[in-house]
Amino acid sequence: MKKKFKKVNAAILIIGNEILSGRTQDQNVSFISKWLNETNGISVAEVRVIPDIEKTIIFTINELRKKFNYVFTTGGIGPTHDDITAQSLSKAFKVKYEYHKEAFSILQKYYGKIKFNDGRKKMSKMPKGAKLIYNPSSAAPGFKIKNVFCLPGVPLILKSMIHNCSKYLNKGSKVLSDSINLITVESNISRELATIQKKFKKDIDIGSYPFFRLGRVGVSIVLRSQNKHKISLCKKAILKNIVIKKKIKSV
Repeated sequence: MKKKFKKVNAAILIIGNEILSGRTQDQNVSFISKWLNETNGISVAEVRVIPDIEKTIIFTINELRKKFNYVFTTGGIGPTHDDITAQSLSKAFKVKYEYHKEAFSILQKYYGKIKFNDGRKKMSKMPKGAKLIYNPSSAAPGFKIKNVFCLPGVPLILKSMIHNCSKYLNKGSKVLSDSINLITVESNISRELATIQKKFKKDIDIGSYPFFRLGRVGVSIVLRSQNKHKISLCKKAILKNIVIKKKIKSV
């Protein structure tokens, strides 16, 4: 019986002027992408970086949530005036922006009534009907509304809480990968590689990536697919038609 592979995809939306300005370097995309695939079999199909502008957030969220199974946002859920992600999502989903009772209680207990100022209270405001994504590091929760997951931009905090998203996710088939490293240049194998990609276009994504290691120029050929058998067949075709026929050394 032929195995059925389930495709589930996601988009990542990085929200923050500090990313666009170059002041802060994003560390979340690779972590989220790897976690989604390895833990849940969900492939990230698109990544966008946008500024802290309400209209832009609303437009982008509404576009991505219709296009992909899930959307993960990072940034803009803190205590300051430019943290407008939660408010913008309320408008995107056309629901009230209000204090979440449980989130309010969690933060009040964490900070204590005296230190629970307006900025900290703001972190418990989110779209009506949102479900919490608990935060074991600094208490302030993220949230989920329909297929959109809102997480903080601070990498260490995000990493500590992302596993709390799992219970809301439908799992897909994990994307597997294999690679072949050749001592050659891309132009020397491009024709054969294109022919092989055409043959396996329904099942395999072939990428070629130049490298320079220890004084040697080479190309890493990476094969990605949900089908382990197809990866094996594609690898054999590359070894036969490129490595053996063209007498290229692999490393």
